[in-house]
Parts: sequence; C-alpha cells; structure tokens
Amino acid sequence: MDIPGYGILNRVMFMKGKVIVGMSGGVDSSVTAYLLKEEGYEVEGLSFILYEARLKGTFTGCCSVEAINDAQRTAESIGVRHSRLDLRDEFMEKVIEPFIEAYLKGITPNPCILCNRYIKFPYLLKMAEEKGAEFIATGHYARVEREGGTALLKKGIDHKKDQSYVLYILKKEELHRLILPLGYRKKEEVRRIALSLNLPAARRPESQEICFVEDRRYFSLINGIIPPSEGPIIDIETGNVLGRHKGIHLFTIGQRKRLGISTGRPVYVVRIEPSSGKVYIGPKEMAMKREVEVMDINWLIQGEEIRKAGSGAKKEIRVSVKIRSMMKDAPATLMLLDGSSAMVAFDEPQWAPAPGQSAVFYDKDTVIGGGIIR
Repeated sequence: MDIPGYGILNRVMFMKGKVIVGMSGGVDSSVTAYLLKEEGYEVEGLSFILYEARLKGTFTGCCSVEAINDAQRTAESIGVRHSRLDLRDEFMEKVIEPFIEAYLKGITPNPCILCNRYIKFPYLLKMAEEKGAEFIATGHYARVEREGGTALLKKGIDHKKDQSYVLYILKKEELHRLILPLGYRKKEEVRRIALSLNLPAARRPESQEICFVEDRRYFSLINGIIPPSEGPIIDIETGNVLGRHKGIHLFTIGQRKRLGISTGRPVYVVRIEPSSGKVYIGPKEMAMKREVEVMDINWLIQGEEIRKAGSGAKKEIRVSVKIRSMMKDAPATLMLLDGSSAMVAFDEPQWAPAPGQSAVFYDKDTVIGGGIIR
C-alpha cells in the first residue's frame, strides 16, 4: 500500500499482523479493508447492528441492514472474514438516549462522537482482544503517526474530508493500535479504487444523515418518544414575545430556518433557556462568540506536556480550534482552568458555538485534545 508521507520508521512499527476493520458497508471502510489486505495484514471485517428500525430495510445509510449486507458481500469479494455484532441495547443507552436528553435540555449533541467514544472504538478494541488481533482500523480520513513511541492523531491529507475532529475522544490504547490508511488518500482516489474493484459500495451515495434518524428529522424521533413542551420565542433586544414554539428541541444556536415567526429581517437563535422553555432570537452578530468554555476534555498528548506548554500561572497555549467538523480551525488561545476544562479565546469571533458540540484543539495538523462546549 503506497502511503505518501509514511516514513521508514512508521513502516517498521507497522509490522504485518491481524487487524479488525470496522465495516459500515460504505465505500471508505470497504476500501480500507481491501488496502490492508493488499498490504499483507490478516483482515477481518466487523459490522455493528445498532438500531432496530434500520433492520427493516427502510434506510440505506450507515449501519442499515442493506449496508451491512454490502459489507458482507465486500468481505467475500476481497477474500476476508466478516462478522456482525449486535449492539442495539448499548447504542440505545449510550447514543440515542443521551442524544434525546441533550436536545430536551437545549443542548446540541454530536451523536457520531458519542458513538465513537462509547460504541465503535471500544468494541473494535474488545473484539481485537477476543480474536487476537494487534490492530483495529476504520475508514476515517485522518492519520495516526508514531513519533518516539507515541501515537499522534493528525488531519487527513484531504482537508475537505478530514475527520480528525470526530476522533479526538480516542483513548490512548485505541489510538496506539489504530490504522487509518485513508488519511493518506483523497476521496476521489478511494472512490476510483472501489469502482475499479466493482465493490458493492462503489456507487453507494455518501451518507449525510444521522444514522438512526431519517432525513435529519431528529425532532420527529423526539416527538414520538416525549410529548413536546411549548414556550415563548422572544426578541432578545426588545424582550417582546414574537410567538410560541412546540419544544426547545426544535432549535439550536445559530438556527435561522423553521423559527415559526415573521420579523421582516434575518434573525437567529441566540439563546435557549431549558428551565423556562424560552427561545431567544436576535441579529446575526449576537450569535458570534469570541470565548467558549470547554469541559470534559480528552487530551491526546500527555497532561504534563500540556502543563509545560502553558505560560506562567495562566497556563495559556496558542492553538487552533474547530467548533464544528467541517470548518477550518481558527487561531485561538487556550487558557487551562484545570485538567479537564479550559477557556478558548478566539482571535476573531466565531459563528454560533453551540453548547453540547465539541471544540477540538490543534497544533498545526496534530490533534492535542478536545472537549464539550459548556
């Protein structure tokens, strides 16, 4: 496998062995399994059954029954073993229920990060232990590089597809045993490989929706479980009540569409008060923020290195930060409050940081860590 940027030392550290590849049925994980087999690894694919409704075959995205069947066919076509693991109960407890609870509290969660943290990587590692595999692998567009015995998470070379943002929650053992071959390739190349091999996923459209929600209509899912609670929509500048809403779960910070009011000017959600059920709207500049507090931080480099990087008692570090996956990381100062929380002060105000979303810290292309916006 020709991996640009992979040095001799990295190749030596990646001695061939057994690898468990998380196979969702999509083109990226399918090509990942193929590339690793071509490189000489003993590959076994593993697909997760995550959500009851998807077994009915009504969805075609990640982890649907159709996608898992594609993963099985891909494994057969490239000559590797494949198995399925039923994690519906765990997925409901660790991903779907926290997702619903967050929206009911006026918080915007990221279910992909919840899944990576509690489902995908822990169970890939668990199955690797059970099957005697040295490595785990996924089709994420990011890189794992070794420097002095330390595994570093870095951006993928295809910056349009970089997925390092959703991997900041990896534990050190998961990162140390992880192989991400697509981090050294561009999406167009991956798609060409799949087409040349006529893999089942080669022409599958890329999944964009939340895996357990049809057409991004998460509010329909919540309405079907918990009765909505109404509240006022308030102009934050005047205090005037402009209308009523049918649940704070219908809103997120920075939202402009589907507000259910007419003001004659562009307005955005700028504050949500879960305790009172109030949703405040205002002009665009009120959704811009220069500072955000981040909690529950997961550091990917050693805590002692973080502390040493701070300047004096203030423990300030210059970094760049993403507050959503597809944005360009913005320059900022990271002010450490304690080992698990920090204040991020951006050089320039950023658009609509939403409580519950993640802020991920970078030193150039390397992920330092990240946490949840308070």
